[in-house]
Amino acid sequence: MDGATEVSRSALRGVRVQAPLVDSVSCYCRVDAGLKTVVGARKFVPGAKLCLQPDIKPNIRRKPRNSRKDRARTQAPLLPGLPDDLAIACLIRVPRAVHPNLRLVCKRWNRLLSGNYFYSLRKKTGMAEEWVYVFKRDREGKISWQAFDPIYQLWKPLPPVPPEYSEALGFGSAVLSGCYLYLFGGKDPIRGSMRRVVFYNARTNKWQRAPDMLRKRHFFGSCVINNCLYVAGGECEGIQRTLRSAEVYDPNRNRWACVAEMSTGMVPFIGVVYEGKWFLKGLDSHRQVVSEVYLPSSNAWSTVGDGMVTGWRNPSLSFNGRLYAVDCKDGCKLRVYDRSTCSWTRFTDSKNHMGSSRVFDAAALVSLNGKLCVIRNDMSISLVDISGSSVETGSAPLWETIGGKVLQQKSFMANLWSTIAGRGGLKSHIVHCQVLQV
Repeated sequence: MDGATEVSRSALRGVRVQAPLVDSVSCYCRVDAGLKTVVGARKFVPGAKLCLQPDIKPNIRRKPRNSRKDRARTQAPLLPGLPDDLAIACLIRVPRAVHPNLRLVCKRWNRLLSGNYFYSLRKKTGMAEEWVYVFKRDREGKISWQAFDPIYQLWKPLPPVPPEYSEALGFGSAVLSGCYLYLFGGKDPIRGSMRRVVFYNARTNKWQRAPDMLRKRHFFGSCVINNCLYVAGGECEGIQRTLRSAEVYDPNRNRWACVAEMSTGMVPFIGVVYEGKWFLKGLDSHRQVVSEVYLPSSNAWSTVGDGMVTGWRNPSLSFNGRLYAVDCKDGCKLRVYDRSTCSWTRFTDSKNHMGSSRVFDAAALVSLNGKLCVIRNDMSISLVDISGSSVETGSAPLWETIGGKVLQQKSFMANLWSTIAGRGGLKSHIVHCQVLQV
């Protein structure tokens, strides 16, 4: 018996000696498939450490994650009976006004219409639509905005502007990449001048933040050149003089940078980009009219006083390489700048004048679907087809009213009362007008 006992003790000693050779990273269930628990493993190897992977089951491999192709096979098609590429080719042809309803069909449709791929296809195939976005200020100073669908000729409601711009004064507005509408700077009635920048994504119908400007300013000039946003001049609280500084925002880098300062501080009241140059006209610190031009390629400002700025009126627009401006308050006459004579010439007359009321004043000139668009304070819109026309030609047949058609059907008394009401003050007036493509 003593010999047997010694043999057993030697065997146990052998087990103790071999125990440290067990891989501490491996689960003890690999030592003996019959031991299902950590406790069992400790009994098998006395004094061993706890199993570091007690949940691993022997001889069971992890299932590989489903690939994108596998998910595409299992998920429901966008349109039953059609492959997804053909379904997308159908969906991109649906009018933009119906897109909010398409998002409600299912999660896949919502994800599709929330991504850039869908809208890049619409633009590539010529299905992208341009809408007019108008910011208005009412008598109480509140800012509201609407979008105009030229296909259905309807004004569409939009989500409220960010709170900081609900009553802001002197803020700027611009469009980058065709579908992002930026609001920047301005003066809050309580907080004063701002550096804040926000933008509206027409694809998602939501507002987002962007990097703040380098300097607070309001009542400044702004423009877009090569998809970069430039701002210059304006005023800032606490400073008695007008600003000379200028800066540029590059959306690709998502940051602002300083550019050359203007030679004279200015509060611009009109500006336009013409032939790759940015022209500004405004008031200096002595309330004298001054004009300057900025050339981005050389990053330099220079004063200008030729016939272009002398006869320059607001609103104006550079369209198809030519510079246009309104020639009357209601925008029913247009003039064009003749570079050869350095003067402005009468271009076209609609022969259908709205009246002398301020509610009919032309507030903006924009480009819409290849035509020149006149937008007035009463939200009426006129399109002017200037393709193939010259200075000597073009009149009423080129004009088309796509918004506010009811105004043309008013009686004499209705127009008279509108004129009288307009002299007493506007219910609201347009502050900014932009065109977004989706």
